[in-house]
Amino acid sequence: MLQADFLSGVVEGFYGRPWSHSQRLHLFDQLAALGLNTYFYAPKNDLKHRAIWREYYSDTELMLLRELVQACDRHGSNFIYGLSPGLDIRFSEEAERNRIKSRFDQLRKVGVRHFALLFDDLPGKMSDADRAAYESLAAAQCDVTNAIFAWARGQFDGARFLFCPTPYCDRMDRAQLGGAGYLDEVGRLLNSEIDILWTGPEIVSAEIPLESIERLSRRIRRSPLVWDNLFANDYDFRRLYCGPYSGRPRDLRSAVRGILVNPNNEYAINFIPLHTLTKYLKHDGEWNPREAFLNAAAEWLPCFETVSSPLPLEDLILLGDCFYLPLTEGPEAKTLLALVDRLLAEPVSTWGNAREQFSVMNARIQGLFDRLSELRDRELFDAWSRRVWELKEELQVIDAVLAQKEAGRDIVEGIELENYLPGTFRGGILAKLQRFLSMDSQGKVRSRTTP
Repeated sequence: MLQADFLSGVVEGFYGRPWSHSQRLHLFDQLAALGLNTYFYAPKNDLKHRAIWREYYSDTELMLLRELVQACDRHGSNFIYGLSPGLDIRFSEEAERNRIKSRFDQLRKVGVRHFALLFDDLPGKMSDADRAAYESLAAAQCDVTNAIFAWARGQFDGARFLFCPTPYCDRMDRAQLGGAGYLDEVGRLLNSEIDILWTGPEIVSAEIPLESIERLSRRIRRSPLVWDNLFANDYDFRRLYCGPYSGRPRDLRSAVRGILVNPNNEYAINFIPLHTLTKYLKHDGEWNPREAFLNAAAEWLPCFETVSSPLPLEDLILLGDCFYLPLTEGPEAKTLLALVDRLLAEPVSTWGNAREQFSVMNARIQGLFDRLSELRDRELFDAWSRRVWELKEELQVIDAVLAQKEAGRDIVEGIELENYLPGTFRGGILAKLQRFLSMDSQGKVRSRTTP
């Protein structure tokens, strides 16, 4: 059983194009239907969230925010507004604190009651005046945050307040971002009622072991609130993630103050992430992520209505397996990769039925793109189109190379493909830059000259 004050839901905290107003309103309906209770507004694209944080919202902007807050209130959900002043805040100036209060007060007047101060992704430097006033960056951040928290509680007694530290994962802590002993100092100085955000061992954590959270909790003197980047794709826009919520033990739920996922930029892709997060939070007994994925895919299938033949569930599962989780593909995609690896590496005489298996999977993906192009939900098609186009094009090239190999033609020296003008496939400066380096099976970058 989750604690009554456990926060569950979504943080819109990614870089890139933010969600539209209508998408956010739709999200609030989804959150309520799933039993999730929180939306945390912190899109990096909002200039007044970060780059020009001192500036007020216009009347038009404020009207839209008011509508979002009211929609959350109707559903009984928490709307948390985040501000990221750390790029250039002057901690020791009282005027700067007053600017934060004024910004928050503008939002309080349209119904916002819960706030956050974020000090993530920053250079970690202070002005000369701040260095004279504070012994450390942690001390400066805590002093300002405590003052703003006291103000917020003075406006609304039940105000929830969140703090994002400069090192917000284990790897950043080991690198001493923010200075040596930063987290221990935050634990000592930050008001104990303020929640501290944490992403786990990494910025994008494939797993969040319970013992890592217990160690952190001892240092920060409270249970953390998980900002979960498992499904975030703002660091690589060739990817989408619609695999299941996984890599988190069931006992994690009782060791944290909440779990908020920062999901795909493409709003329409987040059905399975949100549905499986919900199942994880509510599930009693052994947690089976794959089973949760398959059940959520079946629930998602009606959204894939086309103008012609329907999309089979098994093909939606194949699509999900190809765009699964950051460090792993789903089972069918793993089979596809193994087939391609074998067919390219081995002589034709040893292929057995592997070529036929590849051809069947390739045909399914080629047909899958055709079905997606006929989706009635054009927003859903737009979210998928570029990634699945690239996938089906790559498989077409592999298929053509395999045909050349079957015909006994030399592919080592390079071949021209009938459907691709040389220099257009995998083109542009990014592809040229990527050819200077290689990447091993573990995802580690190597120079071309590395033995």
